[in-house]
Amino acid sequence: MRIIAGQWRGRKLAAPTGDATRPTADRTRETLFSMLVSRIGDFEGLTVADLFAGSGALGLEALSRGAASCLFVEQDAAALRALRGNVANLHAQPQTDVRASSVLALGPAKAPLDLIMLDPPYRSGAGEVALDKLNRLGWIGPATWVSLETAYDELPQVKGLEAVADRKVGKARLTLFRLSA
Repeated sequence: MRIIAGQWRGRKLAAPTGDATRPTADRTRETLFSMLVSRIGDFEGLTVADLFAGSGALGLEALSRGAASCLFVEQDAAALRALRGNVANLHAQPQTDVRASSVLALGPAKAPLDLIMLDPPYRSGAGEVALDKLNRLGWIGPATWVSLETAYDELPQVKGLEAVADRKVGKARLTLFRLSA
């Protein structure tokens, strides 16, 4: 795995050992960021969350492209080791908040984020449950973009959010959400 674009372009990322975590493939990440760039523009100054973070590849890609900060949430020990190692290798500690917990343990937000990316275990429904809670706790505002990666044959639906884009990439489905009108 490598960072695709930005200040850390080409830098390698460590993946967690074992099979408890499924890293987002480079091709899938490239498609996701292409979808986001066409809607958001650049990432300069954005506040971002990488939930079910694994190695942190999604959040680190956003930081590489100019995001101001990224909250990483991961509970698997091997994934946390890889994530913390990747943050340290890129000297990204000042821009990151790494939390060793469940996404569902997050409390109320101080302010909505600009971009929330979730890559939960496929076919678990965890992404939809997390998004419902995050929406109720103020993490998602009118300007927030949300990306959810699921298995290619899942059709995620979240109360209060509207799917505005959807792509199948290999074994994955990428869905972008906004607050419902």
